[in-house]
Formats: sequence, structure tokens, C-alpha cells
Amino acid sequence: MTDAIAIEVWSDIACPWCYIGKRNLERGIASRGADAPEVRVTYRSFELAPDTPVDFEGGEADYLAAHKGVDAATAQQMLERVTGVAADAGLEYRFDLLHHTNTVKAHQLLHYAKERGRQHEMSERLMAAYFTEGRHLGRDDELVSLAVEIGFDADDVRAALEQETHLESVRADQAQAAAYGISGVPFFVIDGAYGVSGAQPPEAFSQILDQVWRERVDDEPAEPEPRSA
Repeated sequence: MTDAIAIEVWSDIACPWCYIGKRNLERGIASRGADAPEVRVTYRSFELAPDTPVDFEGGEADYLAAHKGVDAATAQQMLERVTGVAADAGLEYRFDLLHHTNTVKAHQLLHYAKERGRQHEMSERLMAAYFTEGRHLGRDDELVSLAVEIGFDADDVRAALEQETHLESVRADQAQAAAYGISGVPFFVIDGAYGVSGAQPPEAFSQILDQVWRERVDDEPAEPEPRSA
């Protein structure tokens, strides 16, 4: 059997657990060795807070306090916790630099990149820019600049963003998430059969991929016995 195991990942580039989950998934896949079955990952759009303004006033702790209904001290503790978990995954979060913003344009850029076979590179670049570099990903200029780093043409990207060429694709991903009953991210759909919620550790992803492959092999019809003349 040669078909790759398909993984669809619903995430938001402004979701700190999504970047951690992305990195843990990559590590889980890599840990399985060169002879393991191929895994094909596709990123799907999910907006955690679609009503967020492009220029949110305040920092990430302010957003958490308002969104989660907690006090400032609790919000700061939440950020410190996720920063520690991110560090364990090899990521250096800088919430002191982060610009909380609306992410619908960033999702459109991901679909632009997907159409051109560069979605993985674009996803990584956007999340790194958002969580570790303090880039403002609600603004077209920043998105175009990051896309150029990946190798895309600036004018073509800007036209796609201004014309919202890929907005329909973003909405289709969100509709599929609703159909699946996905209410939080990251959420991983593996081989169209298994749903995994949250930023699981690398070994959890490795184990479920091995399980999926064993089930495929068990379901595969046996080769017919050779018959003598």
C-alpha cells in the first residue's frame, strides 16, 4: 500500500497552542524513521476570534483578560504557562512584542500559498513572525513582505489580498470545521477517520500514525495463493 496518510490540521496563526501542535506533529512524524509510510499534511483555516479588529488596542494579556473573563494577573500566568510549553517544543514566544490582530487575511495568504504548493513554508513563516518576531499580520504590507521571503511575487500577492481571491476557500474550511463539530484548535483529522484535539506531544502523534497504518495493513486483502498448473 503506497497511499500517504492524510492529516488535515484546523488551526489559527494567532493560536499559541496551534504553533506548538504544529511543531509536535512535525516531530512525531520525523521520529518514525525514513522507512515509515508517507504523511501528507494540509492546513485548514479556523478563526478563533473573527470579530477581533485589525488594530487591537492592548497586549495579549489584555485580550485574554477580556476574552476569557479573567483578571490581569491570571491572564499573565496563562501566557507564562504557554511560553514554557512552547519552549519545550523549541519555540521562543515573545508575547511582549506580539500584535494581536484579525487573521482572516493571513488565512487567505495560506490558501494562496497552498494553491502554489508552498503552504507549509508559508504557515511556518506566518506563525514565527506572529509569535516570535512581533510582526503585525493584520496588515497587507506585512503579509506581502513575508510572502516575498517565501519566493512569491509581491504584486501578485497584494492583488490576491486586496481582491480577497481566496476568502471563499477560507470560508469553506470554516464550514467543514463546523460540520465536523470542531469548536477549538488545533484539531487534527487523521486519514479522515480520527479526530485529535489539542497540542498533543510528539509521541502521541507517532503512536496514532502507527495505529492508522496497522489498521490499513490489517484491512488490506491478502494476496491470492499461487496455483499450480
